[in-house]
Amino acid sequence: MNTTTSTAVLATIPAAIGAAFADGIYAGISRGVAGAPDQHLVLLPGEAVDVDWEAAGAFAISVGGELPTRAEQALLFANLKDQFEPRWYWSGEQAGPSTAWLQYFDTGYQGNGHRSYEGRARAVRRLPI
Repeated sequence: MNTTTSTAVLATIPAAIGAAFADGIYAGISRGVAGAPDQHLVLLPGEAVDVDWEAAGAFAISVGGELPTRAEQALLFANLKDQFEPRWYWSGEQAGPSTAWLQYFDTGYQGNGHRSYEGRARAVRRLPI
């Protein structure tokens, strides 16, 4: 995204979480980590079903986004839980050499599973503040 587009998009941030925005649904502000800037988080449409972690990441890229971080999944659970099936979804964070973090959208629990397990995936887009 170029600077002009970025400025125009950011000037139109919706006032309400859950509003249509930037080809998705506005999820709120995700805090920057380790000095990184805070970001507006957008949940993109569509989801992948019965995909392992690698395929989940490929799906996210194919729709123009990335898998959310664990912190972003907690924000999505808090603000847009109704946009998810009551199942678990992959995050983009590895938990170990053969595992990755996941978020249950029925209970809010975060855990990890083998990256070969088949689950669901949603993609997000981040817009720096």
